[in-house]
Amino acid sequence: MWQTLFEVTNLIAVLAWALLLFAPRRPLALTLVLYAGIGLLCLIYTALFLALLAGWLDPVRNPGSAPSLTDYSVRGLMALFASEGGIVVGWTHYLALDLFTGLWIARDGDGKRISRFVQAPILFATFMAGPFGLLLWLIVREPAAREGSVEAR
Repeated sequence: MWQTLFEVTNLIAVLAWALLLFAPRRPLALTLVLYAGIGLLCLIYTALFLALLAGWLDPVRNPGSAPSLTDYSVRGLMALFASEGGIVVGWTHYLALDLFTGLWIARDGDGKRISRFVQAPILFATFMAGPFGLLLWLIVREPAAREGSVEAR
């Protein structure tokens, strides 16, 4: 079951990223990325997260690794992700937020008239390593943001 959910969430993310990278950025494409991509990943994440917390799914964990949402330590996170369900829920979290970040980058880049050729490698970096891609975008967008704020005066 967990492998299937993992594959489904990855498929949703890859299809949404493909739309974001290669489709014309028209309202329909962006709406599909937002709702059929990000929204669906968020729905799956929420359902799985609540089911795991309630104990309805994934009752078998490694011995001595009872999860706690209040133990924000390396050991606590290891316990939280010590099962297939925990990994799939965590991975779905990453997929949803990285895709949301990519959508913001694309919209922000288009709004600042930054070429899609410049955006593409940054979006790919965001897809592969979210915070790294976001950092690249923040560096690249700064001159355009400053230019835009000067023109607005």
